[in-house]
Amino acid sequence: MHDAPSAKELIEAVKAFIDKTAAPQLTGHAAFHARVASNALATVLRELDIRPAAEADEKARLESLLGVTGEPVETLNRRLCEEIRTGRMGLSTSGLLPHLKSTTIDQLSVDQPGYSGLRSAAR
Repeated sequence: MHDAPSAKELIEAVKAFIDKTAAPQLTGHAAFHARVASNALATVLRELDIRPAAEADEKARLESLLGVTGEPVETLNRRLCEEIRTGRMGLSTSGLLPHLKSTTIDQLSVDQPGYSGLRSAAR
């Protein structure tokens, strides 16, 4: 068994160092870059926590909408875009709007968890 820290633990350690040790000693441009680095690491941590389940849910919704299975989520998304672009699917298509809303909420939860409308949209 490999007892080394996980990727998540390593990222958390670097983020804690930046937030608690390095950033408080920095000013100006360097302090700004420390905040940017900390925010980037926070995004990676949310990606590790949220993305796997969100992508599995997205894939299941896409398979149901498109009536196909066994394709990567990227391929399914391209198929959905084509269906929408050609007009074969639209907001009146059963399940499309809830899918788009869920996918957007999941993406915002990773990228912009402080987005003002996220909490109300997730209800």
